[in-house]
Amino acid sequence: MKTALMVAEKPSLAASLANILSNGRCTSRKGLNGSNTVHEWIGQFKSETVNFKMTSVYGHVMNLDFFGKYNQWDKVDPAELFSCPTEKKEASPKLKIPYFLAKEGAHCDYLILWLDCDKEGENICFEVINAVQQGTTRRLSPNDIWRARFSAITEKDIKNALANLVKPNENEAKSVDARQELDLRIGCAFTRFQTKFFQGKYGDLDVSLISYGPCQTPTLGFCVQRHDEIQTFKPDPYWVLQVTAKCLDGQDSILSWSRVRSFDKEVANMFLSHVKEYDEAIVISVESKEKTKSRPIALNTVELMRVASSGLGMGPHHAMQCAERLYIQGYISYPRTETTMYPENFNLLAVLKQQQSSSDWGDQVRKILANGINRPMKGRNVGDHPPITPMKQATRSDLDGDSWKLYDYITRHFIATLDQDCKYLSTTMKFEIGMEVFSMNGHSLIDPGYTSTLTWQALGSSDTLPKFVPGDRVNIQEAKLLECYTQPPDYLTEAELISLMEKHGIGTDASIPLHINNICMRNYTSIATGRKLVPTSLGIVLVHGYQKIDPELVLPTMRSAVEEQLNLIAQGRADYHAVLQHTVEIFKQKFQYFVHNIEAMDQLFEVSFSPLSASGKAHSRCGKCRRYMKYIQTKPSRMHCAHCNETYNLPQNGNIRIYKELKCPLDDFELLSWSTGARGKSYTFCPYCYNNPPFRDMKKGISGCNSCTHPTCPHGMNSTGLSSCLECNSGILVLDPSAAPKWKLGCNRCDVIIHLFDNAHKVVVDTDVCDCGAQLVTVEYKQARKSEKTKLPNEATEMTGCVFCTPAFSALVEKHRAVASKPVTTRNHGHAKSRSRGKPRPPKGKMAQLAAYFV
Repeated sequence: MKTALMVAEKPSLAASLANILSNGRCTSRKGLNGSNTVHEWIGQFKSETVNFKMTSVYGHVMNLDFFGKYNQWDKVDPAELFSCPTEKKEASPKLKIPYFLAKEGAHCDYLILWLDCDKEGENICFEVINAVQQGTTRRLSPNDIWRARFSAITEKDIKNALANLVKPNENEAKSVDARQELDLRIGCAFTRFQTKFFQGKYGDLDVSLISYGPCQTPTLGFCVQRHDEIQTFKPDPYWVLQVTAKCLDGQDSILSWSRVRSFDKEVANMFLSHVKEYDEAIVISVESKEKTKSRPIALNTVELMRVASSGLGMGPHHAMQCAERLYIQGYISYPRTETTMYPENFNLLAVLKQQQSSSDWGDQVRKILANGINRPMKGRNVGDHPPITPMKQATRSDLDGDSWKLYDYITRHFIATLDQDCKYLSTTMKFEIGMEVFSMNGHSLIDPGYTSTLTWQALGSSDTLPKFVPGDRVNIQEAKLLECYTQPPDYLTEAELISLMEKHGIGTDASIPLHINNICMRNYTSIATGRKLVPTSLGIVLVHGYQKIDPELVLPTMRSAVEEQLNLIAQGRADYHAVLQHTVEIFKQKFQYFVHNIEAMDQLFEVSFSPLSASGKAHSRCGKCRRYMKYIQTKPSRMHCAHCNETYNLPQNGNIRIYKELKCPLDDFELLSWSTGARGKSYTFCPYCYNNPPFRDMKKGISGCNSCTHPTCPHGMNSTGLSSCLECNSGILVLDPSAAPKWKLGCNRCDVIIHLFDNAHKVVVDTDVCDCGAQLVTVEYKQARKSEKTKLPNEATEMTGCVFCTPAFSALVEKHRAVASKPVTTRNHGHAKSRSRGKPRPPKGKMAQLAAYFV
């Protein structure tokens, strides 16, 4: 029997597809990588019985990256990133997806791809194909590889997709490859250069990365442009002539001036004097006209994000995450689409009937069904996916808060597209006072139409106007001038920013929320009340700096032109290599010009930020000049010696303190300790060695004293190492003296921690070795601190033994991970009696014993 391997984009989607295609009769098992699930069943394909295997990936299988040395910021000039080689690396090495696909597809006869139906999904298709082909005993021919195109997770759509398979689109996949490479080269080159340049000069930036992105930066540019308009705005006074008339029913009504306003006070006073000569206003016309408020066109991604932000209080990134979950659960159709017009054969009636029993909008649905549906208004057909549509009914109890809000809006919007337009009667009365004309407007509702469902778009209560006929005279109660001032624009809302990005071709419907999220997460903008985007000082300085050096770096025109070229690749009308080479060369020249003129941006930074020498607090002594260095706590935290003009990076996301004013024997710098809390991971380190590893097997930026192989230093691994780690293959369990009296062992590679001998006065790693291969330890308790919880056997205050083997130590040891993680699983390392300090491994029996104290 032949085998057909099917691959979806996410595990939850694979489970839904398998359940539909097997009619609920599939079996499931774990894949060979231990993380993926494979669903199997027997069914029909291409008029023959085959064994179906449905599994999934987790988004992209591979990521584009630079070769090893080009990922080291300090060793490579950023300019080299425009021409250096790149490679595809596993996106999630721990999951071993390529290995898993190769094994599962080794003997398959057909490959059917169920990736998301957009350009990114098309790109993942070819990543899956390449992985499967690596393991097949015979390479699959193009005739055996198929692609399913679908827009909703419903039985009808999915089975129809299997019956109408197509070929993967290599051009669309190449356009994504081109975008990935451009964004990698351009973004990394600019980001590395400006991050190193400005973080090396200023201490209060409070960001770990000063990034540039071909889409991200123009997005920020829109926000800063609006900020500049607000700051430079000068209000102008103007005057409005307002007349209050006494109507027949005794009510006062305000008449609107046909000239609206005057920016010249003398002219406005002239009109006021003229009007005050009259006591009555004469009705010159009464016009009533039936008007309509058109129902909305079908919903696409950009409009969904706009409404989510402006109406539902949800950021676009979060809104799309909720929409993705609703899609996978089968509640809505594919949420990433530019199309706003349904195809002629789309069964709108069937979709609408699914909602007629809803307690929220069922009455309106039944009314539409009774009167007959209206065909949705014509929108734009991009040819990707149908508009976003509810695919099955849900209730408030089925979904969480934000998911329900989004589903509620999508469903109401769909219902509104099939309803009647809102109809109302608009009445305008015109009055004449001397030579000046005034008016009064009102409306009355005829048929609410679609606004019965989209209630927030409903017209306000009807404005009842007095019953006048032409020629009637109305007494003037008051005539006066109102002094007003022009108002500045407000900060851009997320909804307005989304509209600008769509208008200028910045990003795609899938990437727009990511770019907006990035400028917020990277401290370039903050979100104010009403989801308004207010640029930070850093965001403003960056944009103004780009504008001084090369305005095209921040204008939307550059990225818009690039997006057009990428679309041509997707359509097969442009050569992938030619577009890539041409665009990279343009930005390479711009980068070189930017580097040569960086002083123009630096002048702006000098005004907004403080130099390193003026930042931070005096902390520990420099090993070179013996003066105090300053501890700068803003991101990234670091030490700076103003006398030597040297800056030293520190471990991040923890507390830094001086360790007993002890010094490193190699460079005379004072030792520091880093910790994430009393029960968390901690270690001592030398700030100079941390940045300049003294030994070959130490790595810059991750090595503390717990990794230092100095043969005699009392703080190094050879003096404090106890045994090989129980969890990872390369780590050593090292005693951390800085944690006293909360003594602990910590792995110098992974996040394993062993708490031991709580409140002991002294713990020392001995030179002697236990039979199991671990170093012995000597524990000392002060007599005054002895208690039932901590005392040693026979009332002893000092004892030497093995943490793993000595029975008296068992109750004084507990093991856990520094970070929430999967449960500990012991490994059979066997006995290892190497006498190298810190290298031995405890035997498997003692590992199991220690694991019993896992917390």
